Amino acid sequence: MLQQDPLMEALDAGLGQARALAQAILDGFDHHYRLFRAVSQAAQAHFEAGQAQAQRIAVRDRIAFYDARVFEATERLISEFGAQRLTDATWARVKTEYIKLLINHKQPELAETFFNSVCCRILHRSYFHNDFIFYRPAVSTEYIEAEAPATYRTYYPAEAGLAATISRTLRDFGFTLPFEDEARDVRRVLRSLHRHLGHWPKLAFNAHIKVLATPFYRGNTAYLIGRAVNGDLELPFALALYRNASGELYVDAALFEHRHIRHLFSLSRAYFLVDMEVPSAHVRFLQKMLPDVSRAELYTMLGLGKQGKTMFYRELFHHLKHTSDRFAFAPGIKGMVMIVFTLPSYPFVFKVIKDVIPPPKDVSRETVRQKYLMVKRHDRVGRMADSLEFSDVALPRARFDPAVLDELKALAPSMIEEDGDDVVIRHLYIERRMLPLNMLLDTAPADVVDTVIRDYGNALRELAIANIFPGDMLFKNFGITRAGRVVFYDYDEIEYMTDCSFRRIPPPLAPEYELSGEAWYTGHKNEVYPEEFATFLLARPDIRAAFMRHHADLLTPEFWQRAKANIEAGIAEDFHPYPQQLRYRRPAV
Repeated sequence: MLQQDPLMEALDAGLGQARALAQAILDGFDHHYRLFRAVSQAAQAHFEAGQAQAQRIAVRDRIAFYDARVFEATERLISEFGAQRLTDATWARVKTEYIKLLINHKQPELAETFFNSVCCRILHRSYFHNDFIFYRPAVSTEYIEAEAPATYRTYYPAEAGLAATISRTLRDFGFTLPFEDEARDVRRVLRSLHRHLGHWPKLAFNAHIKVLATPFYRGNTAYLIGRAVNGDLELPFALALYRNASGELYVDAALFEHRHIRHLFSLSRAYFLVDMEVPSAHVRFLQKMLPDVSRAELYTMLGLGKQGKTMFYRELFHHLKHTSDRFAFAPGIKGMVMIVFTLPSYPFVFKVIKDVIPPPKDVSRETVRQKYLMVKRHDRVGRMADSLEFSDVALPRARFDPAVLDELKALAPSMIEEDGDDVVIRHLYIERRMLPLNMLLDTAPADVVDTVIRDYGNALRELAIANIFPGDMLFKNFGITRAGRVVFYDYDEIEYMTDCSFRRIPPPLAPEYELSGEAWYTGHKNEVYPEEFATFLLARPDIRAAFMRHHADLLTPEFWQRAKANIEAGIAEDFHPYPQQLRYRRPAV
């Protein structure tokens, strides 16, 4: 019997170990995605039962899934394989074997990102000092086919007629609840389509409608998402479905304008619950509908935040490679808590918490981080910007304006390290860049001031109804989105409404108290006096007039007390991410 060469035996043993490690990492990812899909699949039952709160809790809890599974996989690799002691050569083989396992996988891009997370945690290496991560995707996501159902269904209205096609589309989702009046809803959708197009086009030879096969759930709503093709016309659409008090379904609105569908996927909204066997196919379908929304944003809105961060990181460095402008201070008034800078050619801002936060701010870095996590886990109701949180981001030092780099070194030295030609930022948040509200108000004409102040007040109302008190309500802490919507983005002082006490200012104990520069009332932590808002918000006569015209009640404690009482009583209001005038008026019951 021939004796095997010892070198070959060692190579075989090393290969076997690499395969086992690769399989263990993939097992960890597959376990994660099974749990992720289970939560998404439960969304239909919650929707049909009218359990909007259960949907919100599912979205909140799902955020922690990824890190928990990475921790579990890391612990397994350390305990079973001694992974922390493996050589670089072994890790290189592990990556090669892992790629082989992904050839026919349905979520290869997510599995690659999971590998990166486990690898970085075990090796204690960052993305910019790691030869073993998937810096670029190794396995293509093109043409991956879902098993059943397919990613989308296709309908041909020339065969059965447009009305019958819409009816069939509604029925094909397998809802167990009946429709309140399906024929009426179909007529309403057709009227909305006619209104949008301005005429009835003749069905072309290529007329067809593609609809994603699983609904997108958020709160009380199920959205059916698709696009129609007729000749040269490509028309995206979204149908918003609700459940009435009798347990019947109805179409609340049909959206055909790009800006309205775009807003469904705004990062100022809560993430969707949607079951996806092949998430890359959903993202590809959505990006064809919404070419101005990045893949990073789409993955994030589908609840795959870590993949969104991976895509954003790749998109950022691709952009840096093809541009030459420098990081500069973001427009607006400098804050006391954050250093905020931006790349003019890139529509995002970068925010670093200062090491020392001066009075009157009474927060620490950890407090600020908890506030940002609170916002990520909360329903942002279209009024709070979402943030991508990053650690150890290496940016080219030559791309920094010297003033920005000097301020980072002076005010956040623990967050900055220079590594060769790079500046490594230990922790930062990245958000969509907006025009600060105070800058708009400084130059806006009277009619714009009135419109913006009205929306600013609406933002305060909606945040309050959603159990959020902004704390620092100055205009500089709000921005204007591309859609012209007022959004809050400074979170170091936010509190839950239910943790606040809203009071009327008591009368002074003596006349001389009113002449004092100090308040005669207590002002304990989380004690709020809405009458004070006018003092620091409404100094300009035109702004004051607009605010009093639309929102005078926000200066009274009664509004805030009622909102808090409703929250404590479990009364939840819907926040429709489309204009009220697009909603169908249902007959009174």
